[in-house]
Amino acid sequence: MRKRTAAAQAQPTVSGLRMDENASPLSVLVVEDDAELAQLLAEQLGAAGYQVEIEADGRAAIDLVAVRPFDVILLDRMLPAIDGVDVLKRLRREQVDVPVILLTALGRLAERVEGLDAGADDYIVKPFEIDELVARIRTVLRRRVSPNADNSTVSAGDVTVSLLRHRVTRAGQPIELHKTEIKLLAELVRAAGSVVTRAMLLEKVWGYDFVPTTNIVDAYIRRVRLKLEVPGLPDPIATVRGVGYMFRG
Repeated sequence: MRKRTAAAQAQPTVSGLRMDENASPLSVLVVEDDAELAQLLAEQLGAAGYQVEIEADGRAAIDLVAVRPFDVILLDRMLPAIDGVDVLKRLRREQVDVPVILLTALGRLAERVEGLDAGADDYIVKPFEIDELVARIRTVLRRRVSPNADNSTVSAGDVTVSLLRHRVTRAGQPIELHKTEIKLLAELVRAAGSVVTRAMLLEKVWGYDFVPTTNIVDAYIRRVRLKLEVPGLPDPIATVRGVGYMFRG
């Protein structure tokens, strides 16, 4: 019932909120099990210029975010099977840095604090107005992009890695990488022209607690190399035998 109320209040057409027609559309993942509300949000956000995808299940959303980049996630808190806060904690543990706005009927102070402490960038209590939601999306995007924009994207040669948006391109072509693969590639690209040891990669990508007796770095390098393959272009990653790897740049 409370979700239907939220949908009813989201119905007014968005006005004056359309994005710059020349700008690349930003992508929004709506994780909402109320099909009516989810479709309404998709229509209204689409009218505001966003590309919207809907996912009704928390676990499926986690899997989707691991392989698809999104600019913003709108996450219902009261999902079946796995709670929205648990979905959020899982994303943050896996170092998914996409801005997340929790949409929920749970508006008590303790509930709002719990959601923000779990890693939410904003917390909107249902029912809400669609105009306010779009304004909140713009706000979290400004907060995330402005402070570290220079450090969130690294480039060398024909490869560009955007950690903020979880996007990789080679020679202008999008390359689909998982989040750990993106972090690994970013470390190599950032140090282009210099040798990066396996120990350094283990520390920077997997953390100090990872047991450094595995060949996981080599396994991930193989996967990244395969995904970076573009006909006619050389392998941009050089193996430095017995030491590590170097991005040729």
